[in-house]
Amino acid sequence: MSRAVIESSALFGTLGAVPSKSAAHRMAICAFLSGESEVRGLGKSEDIEATLGALEAISAGKDVINCGESGSTLRFLIPVAAALGKAVTFTGRGRLPERPIGEYLRLLPEHGVKCESKGGLPLKISGRLTSGRYEIEGNISSQYITGLLLALPLLDGDSEIVLVSPLQSKPYVEMTLGVMRLFGVDAEEGENGYFIKGNQKYNKTSCTVEGDWSQAAFFLAAGALGGNIFIENLDTESYQGDKAIYELLRQFGADITINGQVLSCNHNKLHGIEIDAENIPDLVPILAVVASLAEGTTTITGAARLRIKESDRLHAITEGLNKLGADITELPDGLKINGVKSLHGGAVQGYNDHRIVMALSVAATRATEPVIITDAESINKSYPSFFEDYNNLGGNANVINMG
Repeated sequence: MSRAVIESSALFGTLGAVPSKSAAHRMAICAFLSGESEVRGLGKSEDIEATLGALEAISAGKDVINCGESGSTLRFLIPVAAALGKAVTFTGRGRLPERPIGEYLRLLPEHGVKCESKGGLPLKISGRLTSGRYEIEGNISSQYITGLLLALPLLDGDSEIVLVSPLQSKPYVEMTLGVMRLFGVDAEEGENGYFIKGNQKYNKTSCTVEGDWSQAAFFLAAGALGGNIFIENLDTESYQGDKAIYELLRQFGADITINGQVLSCNHNKLHGIEIDAENIPDLVPILAVVASLAEGTTTITGAARLRIKESDRLHAITEGLNKLGADITELPDGLKINGVKSLHGGAVQGYNDHRIVMALSVAATRATEPVIITDAESINKSYPSFFEDYNNLGGNANVINMG
């Protein structure tokens, strides 16, 4: 366990974007399925290590697949392992054993795979996945759709994914399709889902993971709140839904510009806006920080799924920011935020959630007294160098190991 003690300091300078965790998961899996592809710049986060370890376990014929705390690893690899005919048990830690996998528990037995589970992890599967029609809810998690899209091309016959409710976080599915195309595999989008031809082969290729808009958002927000930040290596043509941070900060009133693959964001007077977070759930914690210090009221909706992430993120960010002097009310699917002029210091919970810890660290740049955040080590899940980068930009974060 560790905690971060942060004294207020505006952030200034230039930073290279870290590799996109979302793209890295997908590229690593496609490379595995191709047999011998090269993927450069995967990064070293715990989630990516979980996926690489799980793929190694599958390759080695092990019967236990440990997914750590990575929901992407779990939901992407369940149907992939089933398509390969693997008899394995999926395990995990933290909140992962409690996170939903119900769509797979229903769908996989309909298509030749036996599932043994009490509703979560551990999950034991056996049998080989068969092709056909897969009817699935689209408003639970796009990770189910990605898992099926990665797996179904491997099957003998053609398959169809039929969405029986609107798809949320669609940009993540579009990223999946884009990565699959890099490896020579395709799926055809229809009015209510996707058609996937069987007997496709993932081809050998060489590729590099792009910069991560989701992680860059924290430092861009710090620029909007009182600094001057330049982020390099961000692709404006990316499939990443979180590139929406550019437009959202502009709507807040930030001085934000793009020059090639470099974004700059400078402090400016901010005002409240209306945000539909259906396609950008990972941005909600840092958007809440910006909104807390923007004049007027911001309303965030479409974010109910944040309650089943590494923490209940709607509750966690509300509690943390309100302890620092913000004015936030939880909604069933979002937040209502009345802006305040400044925050004060205090001790807040990180909830063992990387995005909560990083968001509160950015909030500390506008606090009048030091902010102490628990579970600082949770950043290792996605962005191990976060506090190093934070301090290199002029921040004042001291991470203390509690033993």
